[in-house]
Amino acid sequence: MRKHSARAHAGTRRQIFWNLERHSISAFFPAYNDAGSIGKIIHAAASLLPKLTDDYEIVVVNDGSADGTGRLLNLLAHQYPFLKVIHHGVNRGYGAALITGFSNCSKDLIFYTDGDGQYDVEELPLLLNALGMGVDVVNGYKIHMSDSRHRIIVGVIYQGLMRLLFRLKVRDVDCDFRLFRRSLLQQIQLTCDSGMICVEMMRKLQDRCCHIVEVPVHHYRCSHGSSQFFTVRHLSRVFFQLFTA
Repeated sequence: MRKHSARAHAGTRRQIFWNLERHSISAFFPAYNDAGSIGKIIHAAASLLPKLTDDYEIVVVNDGSADGTGRLLNLLAHQYPFLKVIHHGVNRGYGAALITGFSNCSKDLIFYTDGDGQYDVEELPLLLNALGMGVDVVNGYKIHMSDSRHRIIVGVIYQGLMRLLFRLKVRDVDCDFRLFRRSLLQQIQLTCDSGMICVEMMRKLQDRCCHIVEVPVHHYRCSHGSSQFFTVRHLSRVFFQLFTA
């Protein structure tokens, strides 16, 4: 299915056009125990980015992984001179990994998605095509959730609750497949160290009247390991930070 998706979007990549000058791009991937998937993601990004821009970098934050993620990233950093790897000595949380990664991105645009392989890096051109004059953020939304039934149910409830509590206008705040202008980070301060950072970020960008557009993207099951977001431990941490973001 992944191969079919890549072929389906090959034409999309060839059709990319820019209404403005070509921008530089930072592709950022937070990783935690993603040794089975992060290498494929980096290879795919390293192949795709030169087709989109002449000025790019890949940034990966290893958030205290206990598997071989750190060793693999160090090897890949020797292979790709444009790969910047930052290691957290201990697991500090998804939000902390995003904050570290964003602060180490140096290009005009920041694209990020998770290192667990639930989204296809080759769909980045879909976001770029939506980034026109006056657009600040392009937010993906899942065409179909490829999760277990109970995770889908919890996800739907969570999405609805976040939209209700924070009056979020985006349909899928939990879709970590985003492209935005790096200059926006100078206008907001992110503080959440849990997955609540996605709500914090989108709410603060929305409050600043940023122009946000949404595009559909594919969602896949974790090929290695499992998502940590909808665990009881993580959700309790998220809701503790709910009203302090």
